Amino acid sequence: MIEKRDFYINGQWVAPAQTNDFEVIDPSTEEPCAVISLGGEADTNAAVAAARAALPGWMATPVGERIALVEKLIEVYQTRTEDLAQAMSAEMGAPIDMARSQQVGAGAWHLSNFIKAAKAFEFDRPLGDHAPNDRIIHEAVGVAALITPWNWPMNQITLKVGAAAIAGCTMVLKPSEQSPLNAMVFAEMMHEAGFPAGVFNLVNGDGAGVGSQLSAHPDVDMVSFTGSTRAGTAISKSAADTLKKVHLELGGKGANVVFADADDKAIKRGVLHMMNNTGQSCNAPSRMLVQRDIYDQAVETAAEVAKAVTVGNAHDEGRHIGPVVNDVQWGKIQDLIQKGIDEGARLVAGGTGRPDGLNKGFYVKPTVFADVNNQMTIAREEIFGPVLSMIPFDTEEEAIEIANDTPYGLTNYVQTQDGTRANRMARALRSGMVEMNGKPRSAGSPFGGMKQSGNGREGGMFGIEDFLEVKAVSGWTVD
Repeated sequence: MIEKRDFYINGQWVAPAQTNDFEVIDPSTEEPCAVISLGGEADTNAAVAAARAALPGWMATPVGERIALVEKLIEVYQTRTEDLAQAMSAEMGAPIDMARSQQVGAGAWHLSNFIKAAKAFEFDRPLGDHAPNDRIIHEAVGVAALITPWNWPMNQITLKVGAAAIAGCTMVLKPSEQSPLNAMVFAEMMHEAGFPAGVFNLVNGDGAGVGSQLSAHPDVDMVSFTGSTRAGTAISKSAADTLKKVHLELGGKGANVVFADADDKAIKRGVLHMMNNTGQSCNAPSRMLVQRDIYDQAVETAAEVAKAVTVGNAHDEGRHIGPVVNDVQWGKIQDLIQKGIDEGARLVAGGTGRPDGLNKGFYVKPTVFADVNNQMTIAREEIFGPVLSMIPFDTEEEAIEIANDTPYGLTNYVQTQDGTRANRMARALRSGMVEMNGKPRSAGSPFGGMKQSGNGREGGMFGIEDFLEVKAVSGWTVD
């Protein structure tokens, strides 16, 4: 049993003001794998005070030196990849091979992209040729509270910490209490990289405790939160009293629109994308809209692909999906699968209960529903599990209407070999991101949504900008 009760505050590991033990459960076994302490108000205040005290010095540090520290962080990161992978596999159930490649790989990828973006970013520039004595200065928002989720832990931590550090913000990280171990390894890496005391602080806690305290704290200038839309709404209300800047990356219910002329691998690609990370991704293509000409064959293919997806222990090597994160999520997913059956969707793969041979652990059958309509609960609510809903459509206009008929707007997907139609769809779909024909977004592309999927953008230049204020200066003396 791992015991990690301390918090990282002002450059050192310190005991909580009051011990409040919390067991971290391994979802593959349902057994505790670690004990941490949940912070209280005294811990939150200490971390915020450290960040506030460090802010003037960190803001005044030349941006080149801040970039150099993030470069050093990347070097340290490469020495701790196995520690990170083992932590995430144990605490949130990412299969170990997937944890090593995708979960750990995402962090190094984002940090590297921030370096490239920062070196090209003009933090201080003239307004324009017409106004030689006007200056535009980008400066740090201030103390940033970073609240991260359990599903892609290192992905989200690096997206926030990398951008905040380069921008000149000091920060307090509250990782999910479901997946705190990787964040504590990350704090060790920040320390080894040589970030000044107080620039980065970590306090474990839950949303109702440390999360709420950070959101309302008068000395916090910004909250960057990734998680559920419900929690994002609560954070926005809490932050409103102090008018702090709020960045939200929330839920999604992405439509994957497959036209009759899609490439041969489109259906398989869409199913496997949905099942990746056991369906626990906010940008998962959870609604597959298929043009009626190829719908029947698409349903058969999707069912075959889903039935071939294997489920197993996250500690075992191999290309399988693991459990979902905890008992609460497992129960919610089971209820929604049953709701799909009750509301008349046609179950073509999976269903309720654990997969055969798995009697313990939070395992879910890879599930596909056909003949779904967009008013069914499984088409409206974010399930956050390996459950795909297939919906037929006839025309491009109908596909757009169905795809946009959701409170969410994070990522949509388009599969067609007609380039002109693909471009039309990209403009018509109401989401922060559109990915077409299996091509992933490139390095530095912004990640974020609209509507109830949140606001703000993460990654590359756009992510750095979110942690900056714009200051306009007149009467600047030109050298």
